[in-house]
Amino acid sequence: MDPSGGCPHAANARLLARGAVAPVVLPGDVGAMAVIGHDALKEFLSHPDVAKGATHFTALQDGLIPDGWPLKTFATVQGMTTADGDDHRRLRSLVSKAFTTRRVEALRGRVEEVTAELLDALEAAGDGEQAIDLREHFALPLPMGVICELLGVDAEYQDRLHHLSNQIVATDIAPEDAMAANREIVAVLGAVAASRTEKPGEDLTSALIAVREEDGDRLSGHELIGTLLLMIIAGHETTLNLITNAVRALCRHRDQLELVLYGKASWSDVVEETLRWDSPVSFFPFRYPTRDLTVDGTVIPRGTPVLAGYSAAGRDKAAHGEDADVFDLTRHTGPTARHLSLGHGAHFCLGSSLARMEATIALERLFARFPNLDVAVTDAELPRHASFVGNSVQQLPVTLR
Repeated sequence: MDPSGGCPHAANARLLARGAVAPVVLPGDVGAMAVIGHDALKEFLSHPDVAKGATHFTALQDGLIPDGWPLKTFATVQGMTTADGDDHRRLRSLVSKAFTTRRVEALRGRVEEVTAELLDALEAAGDGEQAIDLREHFALPLPMGVICELLGVDAEYQDRLHHLSNQIVATDIAPEDAMAANREIVAVLGAVAASRTEKPGEDLTSALIAVREEDGDRLSGHELIGTLLLMIIAGHETTLNLITNAVRALCRHRDQLELVLYGKASWSDVVEETLRWDSPVSFFPFRYPTRDLTVDGTVIPRGTPVLAGYSAAGRDKAAHGEDADVFDLTRHTGPTARHLSLGHGAHFCLGSSLARMEATIALERLFARFPNLDVAVTDAELPRHASFVGNSVQQLPVTLR
């Protein structure tokens, strides 16, 4: 895997031509596998002999993974993403009680309000012909502001948390920088938790601290920090990439934009097709077979770290047809397979409804205000994420008219 990231689709196509499961080498010469075919990934994500807990990661347990390994946080953070069985159900149940549909729906008005404020600021800053970075000034502050408001994170921490979460998902980061970023984000989230413990509010962090199951179970300190870390990263990085990728796709496919503007496709179609065609997450770490496991004819040895290849599965022609690499908003009305970009099985994304709501409102209001918005540079001039985990560009300069 190229630690510097880049656009994954050409490499994915080459891998898919060889099979649904591919051996890969992670930074530090760590051997791994990637499941990249749609059907194979769907099977793997819900397989009973596949675990998320790092106790099943053979190389880690054998002491072969050093501190500062850029992907170590994905394996060792304590929370839902690294829990299995009863432990996972306990953690997810605790979080779900605070992360209810009612609580998410109650955010709709706030999402609309923040979107309107950001569009007003965009119009003021982008007046005339000058280009403005839509990612920095619109796609980022909307989900970051919403997730921080949901969690009760003060505005003073938001820029720093975005910077630190970027470092945590980076795959080209130096070991000492990775360790420093992890220490600092734990400290920041610890300060947030301490503040909410002392002065509880109507926010998710306060609810997570207070919530108990009938048997009196609750999140431990490490589990609380791990859960907040997961929600900060997943709650803004993925939606940030989703909005950015959707705007790029619509600007490069004006015929598809016209379908939406003339009511022949919906903004929900845009969100779902972007999730499939240009998944916000490219390769997500890790899962581990608890026994030697055969997936689509390929044996994945017990204890191997496995990447979920969402960006590859989204363009798998075996599942999505020969035109899988075509951005087509009408495909979601047909019989073709739905995407897996929000996961599948027990670990399906808990915040999927919030991400979809934010992206749908953001895109609808953006193009209603600026129907002639366009990307100001070529795709080759757009710097990519320095990560094979996240999938997007670092900037998106646009002209509004």
